[in-house]
Amino acid sequence: MRCPFCGHDDTQVKDSRPTEDNSAIRRRRFCPACGARFTTFERIQLRELTVIKSTGQREPFDREKLLRSMRIALRKRDIDIERLERIVNSLVRQLESSGESEIPSKAIGEMVMKALSGVDKVAYIRYASVYRDFQEPGAFSDFVDQLRGERP
Repeated sequence: MRCPFCGHDDTQVKDSRPTEDNSAIRRRRFCPACGARFTTFERIQLRELTVIKSTGQREPFDREKLLRSMRIALRKRDIDIERLERIVNSLVRQLESSGESEIPSKAIGEMVMKALSGVDKVAYIRYASVYRDFQEPGAFSDFVDQLRGERP
């Protein structure tokens, strides 16, 4: 593994252990060239996934991009990072086991919204406001009113 600090090609693994949900291996590494320490994660990848954007453009699926978007929606909300990691791992497993190697971005967005709706309604609204790209306040208001109608 290449050192992210100095670019040295040969780093050493000092410690390996599974993550809490056993979905990845966490490795602490050391670079003998610059002395830096860093962490890497090794995950199972069942298949290469390609995301088909609404423009028709294709790009490789990026787990970190999915995690980042959910972190933004959950910013300043009371959810621990381990729970978020489990949710993202579950979404990735669903995508990989779907049998499809090309997934429309719309399908991924809907899966994320469904997951967020069960975790935190504010994060769900935040994600939806970006994902659904509301063009006017009325559309956003209608969405929130619809959400209120779902409550008992």
